[in-house]
Amino acid sequence: MGFSSFLGRVLFASLFILSAWQMFNEFDASGGPISKELIPKLTIVKKNLSTKLGVALPDIDARQFIATIIFLKGVGGILFVFGSTFGSFLLLLHLAITTPLLYDFYNYRPGKPKYNQLLNEFMLNTALFGALLFFIGMKNSIPRSQLRKKTPKAKTV
Repeated sequence: MGFSSFLGRVLFASLFILSAWQMFNEFDASGGPISKELIPKLTIVKKNLSTKLGVALPDIDARQFIATIIFLKGVGGILFVFGSTFGSFLLLLHLAITTPLLYDFYNYRPGKPKYNQLLNEFMLNTALFGALLFFIGMKNSIPRSQLRKKTPKAKTV
């Protein structure tokens, strides 16, 4: 059970760790290739939130936002490999922030190829979010006394 659990965490976290590594390697003065997709979406979100809240929001710097994504993916993935609940919360935060922002299928009409592609990616990230919630729930359902195996006492004759 221990090895298969560790292997499952490594395979699951490799998705986030390798993605963070790729984003880190592509990160430059403009924020990398992801910034071309992210800047218009951040602008739309800022405009919508400003309109709904009735308050002018400050500009969101795409480079800082991308650096935060890299941090959440990388550190969260590494901590998750070692079974840390904090690592899974970092990954949950990453998914909660980026999934509705990057995969905005709701801005397209059903039946369009872009709609289907974004909906598929949105649902995959939602499944990852559910898997992380399951991990946290399972981690919290095991009493701490069961985590440490008691060594059997030697019998005296």
